[in-house]
This record gives sequence, structure tokens and C-alpha cells, in this order.
Amino acid sequence: MAAGSANADDALVVSTWGGNFRDMIDQTIGREFTKQTGVPVKYVTGGTIDRLNKAKLASSPESDITVTTSQVGWLYANSNLFEKLDTSKLSNYSHVVDQARISPYHVGTWAYVYTIGYRTDLVPASMKFNSWNDLWNPALKGKLSVPDWDPSHIITVAAILSGGDAKNWQKGADKLKALKPNFKAFYTDDANGQQLIQTGETPVQVLLSMNAYYQIAQGVPIKVVIPKEGAVLGVDTMAIMKGSKKADLAYKFINIALSPAVQAKIVASQKASPVIDNASVSAADAALPGVFTTRAQWEKQTIVIDSKLRAELTPAWRKWFAENIMN
Repeated sequence: MAAGSANADDALVVSTWGGNFRDMIDQTIGREFTKQTGVPVKYVTGGTIDRLNKAKLASSPESDITVTTSQVGWLYANSNLFEKLDTSKLSNYSHVVDQARISPYHVGTWAYVYTIGYRTDLVPASMKFNSWNDLWNPALKGKLSVPDWDPSHIITVAAILSGGDAKNWQKGADKLKALKPNFKAFYTDDANGQQLIQTGETPVQVLLSMNAYYQIAQGVPIKVVIPKEGAVLGVDTMAIMKGSKKADLAYKFINIALSPAVQAKIVASQKASPVIDNASVSAADAALPGVFTTRAQWEKQTIVIDSKLRAELTPAWRKWFAENIMN
């Protein structure tokens, strides 16, 4: 819990992931919130789907704010768990980029990409990743890993390369099956994915850009690339839980998250993309692949999967991927 003069019962409760994400939210948003309001912040943490299921079963909300992915946010909204946002209470909303205006119920607070990353010391210098098609190179047999809990990235990419899109994902089924020889592993969480590329077991990976930059800072020689088709955009969001008795404070918390100063801190610490167009980003961070600071970058360097569609199709995607690719 962040320091504050109020007691625990008066705290604003935020549901989020644990570990680095919880710490990042506290250090960049929570402490500033407590500084401005005197109200402490309490965090309840857990996995993405575990927290959703827990919220569905609760008779009253455990948290005032929930931080989750854009697509899973739609599952909360469809279950009537989120309040509709009054954007007139979000002072910087006019500067929120279109790609972060997810729904009437949840708004993006930082963005990232899932894209190709590879070990420069383990992949021949002659091998380039200018296109997603390059993952199908036979020289990559047994060298590639992707996440197992969310195959939406590689399924959509295969569809696009086959003349389809996320909605018409079946068009990429044969293309994706042809990639099977190149898969070495399917990582179960961020820590497992980081371990696989750090040890070199899978020197090429479809990875979360923020995780890659964290590892680069730890000395792992990873190169992040944006293929010519674009990288798959991810947006993490905040929403106010229906039934919260601290809605005014919740709006204050989201306002702080969307402020230029805090967005700048998030970019500097996590190498995420700011979701507003008036954040101050250093030239070094702005130059990083997957950190978007211009409208052209948002439009030309991203593959955007509609969040509502993604929420609807993810169960079918996971089932098909497990049966046809992982087995």
C-alpha cells in the first residue's frame, strides 16, 4: 500500500497484475495520486482471467478500478461490471489517441506491441526480419516461440499474409500449420518467455516489446523489429467498477494516469507507447521500435485487432491453436 494518512478502509482499491506491472502503476500513478489526495492506494493482484472470474462471482466489487487488456475489458463490460465513463471528467481525453479509445467503459492507459524479437548473437547477421513472412524461413526450424495463452497475434498475422484478417482468420489456417516445424516452445507467461530467449532456447520470439526492452536493459542482446505489415498492437486499460463508492477518486486516478507528466514517466520506465499525443518523450525512447509518438506511426506500424472481436474470438482461437498447432 502506498503511504498515506488515511486508514486502509479509505483506500482506493486497484485490481491489476502483480510483479513489475503492480510496481510500475504504484510508482508512476499511485504515489502521485496519494500525494495529491492524501488517499492511500491498495492493490489486489492476480492473473487476467482469474481476476475476471472473481469479479463475476463477487456480490460487490472488490476494487474501484480494474486494469486489464483492452479485449478482456470487453468481457468485463459485457458482464455489466464496468461503469460507463463520463469522458467530460477526463481532462486530457481530447488528447487520447483513437487507438486507445477502446469503449464507452474502458480507456487505454499505455500501449505496446507483440512483434518479432531475436537474439543478435544467436541469429546469423544475414538473416533479416523485414516481414512476418520471414518467420517461415526453414532455417528457423526449432527456434521460435510464441505465447500459448493468447495466439491472437500469430493467428491474425497468418491470416493477413494469406489475404484475410482477424475476422476471417481461417484463411490463414494452412499458412500457420506450415509454421509448425519452426516452433520450439509455447511460453506460458512473461517470465517463461523471457527465460526462453535469455537462455537462447528460442532465439527468435513473438514477444511483448516492453519485456524485450526490460531484458535489453539487463544485458540480453535482443533486437526488436517492426515488420513491414506492422506489429500487433496491445493496449492496457483502466475502468471504474460498477458499484464503486469512490467513483470521484477513481476518475482522479485515471486522470493522473492520462496526464502528460505520468505518461512520460511510463514511457521512460517501461518503454511503452504513450496513449496521448501531448506527452513529452525523449528522443532515445521515441526512436525505439514499438514506441509510437506520431499519428503516422500509430496508423502505419500497427496491426489493430478490434478489441471486441478479439474478446469474442479468443476462446475459439485458443482451442484451434491448441488442437492444430501445439499438439
